[in-house]
Amino acid sequence: MTQFRTLDDLGDLSGKTALVRVDFNTPMEAGVITDDTRLRVAVPTIRDLTARGARVALLAHFDRPKGRPVPSMSLRVVVPRLAELLGAPVAFAEECAGPAAAAAIAALPAGGVVLLENVRFHKGEEANDPAFAAALAALGDLYVNDAFSAAHRAHASTEGVARDLPAYAGRSMQRELEHLQAALGSPKRPVMGVVGGSKVSTKLDLLQNLVGKLDQLAIGGGMANTFLYAQGHDVGASLCEKDMADTARAIIAEAAKQGCELLLPVDLVCAEDLKPGAVTHVRTLGEVAATDKIFDAGPASVARLVAAVDKAATVVWNGPLGVFEVPPFDAATVAVARHAAARAKSGQLVAVAGGGDTVAALHAAGVADDFTFVSTAGGAFLEWMEGKVLPGVEALKGLIPAA
Repeated sequence: MTQFRTLDDLGDLSGKTALVRVDFNTPMEAGVITDDTRLRVAVPTIRDLTARGARVALLAHFDRPKGRPVPSMSLRVVVPRLAELLGAPVAFAEECAGPAAAAAIAALPAGGVVLLENVRFHKGEEANDPAFAAALAALGDLYVNDAFSAAHRAHASTEGVARDLPAYAGRSMQRELEHLQAALGSPKRPVMGVVGGSKVSTKLDLLQNLVGKLDQLAIGGGMANTFLYAQGHDVGASLCEKDMADTARAIIAEAAKQGCELLLPVDLVCAEDLKPGAVTHVRTLGEVAATDKIFDAGPASVARLVAAVDKAATVVWNGPLGVFEVPPFDAATVAVARHAAARAKSGQLVAVAGGGDTVAALHAAGVADDFTFVSTAGGAFLEWMEGKVLPGVEALKGLIPAA
């Protein structure tokens, strides 16, 4: 993307130190990494920089130490696995700023890599303290942000450092930004959104932003119950935010004004209990009994969404259509996801998805690798879909004046 400087704008970096923000906040159990995805996505950027002769100093956070050193939250634990993935030694510095960090970097050979200790051990990180940001910047000659998942936070290592050093997007960051731009910034039309989840209140900003950008918006999960209730339909004993009915009606009206067609369920899979293999009933609107609980969209709704996917050129997905964690209430999510994935794999559709539950649902459906792009960024992806400014991204645009 031309508005961001990337690694392609860099030449030989011999004698230079690249300060690289990565996201190594990896899942752990008993001190063992259970998912190394975030380490893997950083490898291309690290290799690119070391191949140019740079010494690479990695900045990252882990967990929430709240501005003080917590031994159990040290990043040292990820060093062996990172070294294995890189096929090269990785040094570790006991500090992320100051003399100890500087000495660890100075000890590196050209093309060497050091992981600096958890930046959140310092209160200045989350406070985006200019003095702490300057202390980090003093360690490097250039700054590379490869952590889109932390880009929604205006922290010293995600935004503050970019005030003091020339800033570039790493390969993972670049890939996220290019795919997100293709999905909503300048997409191929028609554009369809799929938004699921339990509550309208948690995705209000998202829905209000999307109705002004999409041609069609499918709403599923528990939040669909609130919209159906707002339209006067009985939802039985289902999860429903009845106090959000006026808000739902306002979104419906705004969608009509903006020319965005809302796709709500036209039939529903109900049961009295949420348990695997529960006895289910497919109800049309108006047939929901007082004891029914809606846990998924029905087959007619699935057919309608599949037809919409067939007409779309771009699909942006956030959230499941039902309680996908408990079969058989995963049926709608799996069916629509597999159809979208097949079209994306064949080049007929740009399909971009993100958010924790969404990623889990696509993996459960076995199609995560077939979507055009699946973001694991969580909060940053959601805030981007909500149309909010991401400080870590703005910093890369060179819009932040020097302090």
